[in-house]
Amino acid sequence: MDIQRDIYLAFAEHIKTFANGGGWTAFLAFLPMGIVFGAVHAMTPGHSKAVLATYLTGASAGMRRGLLVSLALSATHVTMAVIIALFSLPLVSVMLGNAGSAPLLEDLSRGLLGIIGAWMLWSASFRPPHVHGEGEGVAVGFMAGLVPCPLTLFVMTFAMSRGVPEAGIMFAIVMMTGVALTLSSVALATVFFRKQAEKLLATRHALLTKISKGVEALTGLILVTVAVREILIR
Repeated sequence: MDIQRDIYLAFAEHIKTFANGGGWTAFLAFLPMGIVFGAVHAMTPGHSKAVLATYLTGASAGMRRGLLVSLALSATHVTMAVIIALFSLPLVSVMLGNAGSAPLLEDLSRGLLGIIGAWMLWSASFRPPHVHGEGEGVAVGFMAGLVPCPLTLFVMTFAMSRGVPEAGIMFAIVMMTGVALTLSSVALATVFFRKQAEKLLATRHALLTKISKGVEALTGLILVTVAVREILIR
């Protein structure tokens, strides 16, 4: 919470200065720090890092598809916050509960991930070994990212209250880059270590197939469990 507060206050101060006529030069000079803030922000709890790693472990994804999933998650996570802020008057009272949370979108996100998990359970039980398509990976990234970024939502709301929504949008874009860097690192590390494990078992194809099916089933079970738990405990 201290880290989140410090990042928000830094953003707010520069937006306030810009809104009060500080000019573009100082604002643009500080803007690249948004990448660092976004990366640090994404390291804090949340952002579906565990969901991302779990899916990539069970889906036998390569580096390229791992990046696609992480980029889809990052883009959706930040963009949803921008959209909610821009349409805040009609949407906030409907979609937001406590500040920085979106119960409706959170339930939708977890519910869709639960469906993906159920499909993976069925696939592991009844289908022959197969490679998951890129479209599925992007869909998982989109579903996991439906929960809006609370920091982006706060910054956008503050920028709009100061009459400079363009400042909030620009910060959202650079923050998205930082978030993507962190989530992409998680995705690539997951794929790398899974491939190393596969190499150790490369000479034992039957065992590798059983383990792959087992991991896929476990992944599906985890996604379903997370979805049900997150929806029921609200």
